[in-house]
Amino acid sequence: MAPKGTVKPYPQFNATEDANALRAAMKGLGTDEDAILTLLTARANDQRQKIAAQYKSLFGKDLVDDLKSELGGKFERVIIGLMVPPVLYDVQELRHALKGAGTDEKVLIEILASRTSSQIKEVIAAYKQEYDADLEEAVAGDTGGHFQRMLVVLLQASRQKGVDESCIQQDAQDLFAAGEQKWGTDEEKFITILGNRSAEHLRRVFDEYMKISGYEIEESIEKETSGSTKDLFLAVVKCARSVPAYFAESLYNAMKGGGTDDNTLIRIMVSRSEVDMLDIRDNFRRLFATSLYSMIKCKHSCHVASLVMYLVTIRNPFSTSVEMMNNVAE
Repeated sequence: MAPKGTVKPYPQFNATEDANALRAAMKGLGTDEDAILTLLTARANDQRQKIAAQYKSLFGKDLVDDLKSELGGKFERVIIGLMVPPVLYDVQELRHALKGAGTDEKVLIEILASRTSSQIKEVIAAYKQEYDADLEEAVAGDTGGHFQRMLVVLLQASRQKGVDESCIQQDAQDLFAAGEQKWGTDEEKFITILGNRSAEHLRRVFDEYMKISGYEIEESIEKETSGSTKDLFLAVVKCARSVPAYFAESLYNAMKGGGTDDNTLIRIMVSRSEVDMLDIRDNFRRLFATSLYSMIKCKHSCHVASLVMYLVTIRNPFSTSVEMMNNVAE
């Protein structure tokens, strides 16, 4: 299946021309941020890596370092994020979540609940290479209880393939017995089933659970668990149902109310732009009756909103800004 991202490879890509254009945008007095924005958001990540390599060959300078020295604020964070290979971006986000004052559990939940088994294995290997450290040990050392145990299970990246018809009813019954049907909650049963079954299998289990209990599985998790464990269980369930819908809801929650969770907004925009941003955008409108771009525009300056415009709409390399604005507002 073709990726349903909004950022796609540029068909007339030329790394030398792009490197020269970026150098010109940063030379002299002032920085042409619009030129940087327009160019880098119209290139796929692997093309950006080739531009960075060519930039160093031509000018003897590191492109990312130059971008950091010329840009600032949220604009810089998005542009630098776009320059990082996807797996390494996940690795860096996890590292930041585990280091410093406190643990950013939201990042651990988002990344480990939404990535496939193969992606998690790539992240584990890249984390080891980048930091000479074991990701599972780092996660286990900074978390505890059932939350920790669920994360460790997800880090095993051992989900079954396909649907096991013989286990659907039993899994649904086990979840019911572990929650709604008993005093207290047997979180271990939830961890085992939610952490090891495939998304396809879990969707069938959730349907059967509804027949047995009269509740959606999310309702039972809300009632029977709490704190970070509840948030992680819910994220796994939502991702099993639809990863794009999960990210659409995450974006909405990051922007609703008086403030904005910029870290979540930037992380999702960067990490999903080439993966499923078109599906996220469609789910956002379906769930919240407004466009993703319209909500971001209400929350941010024109400069940041323009940057986001380039990440939430499918780019025609030759389209005008007005045509793009009409597209993204649909």
